[in-house]
Amino acid sequence: MAKTDPTQFVREVRQEIAKVTWPSRKEALITTGLVLALSALAAVFFLIVDQIIQLMMGWVFGL
Repeated sequence: MAKTDPTQFVREVRQEIAKVTWPSRKEALITTGLVLALSALAAVFFLIVDQIIQLMMGWVFGL
């Protein structure tokens, strides 16, 4: 197993980080807003589906 030089490792990590395209603040805020909105929409959807299934099960089993 080859030994890895820690300083060379840190140097290579910095080189790779420099290649990353970071989002702007505006892009990050828009993306965060979309994630929160879609999560809320999914939560409402599953709440409605759960309520429908609950009503159907109550109707089928007469509970």
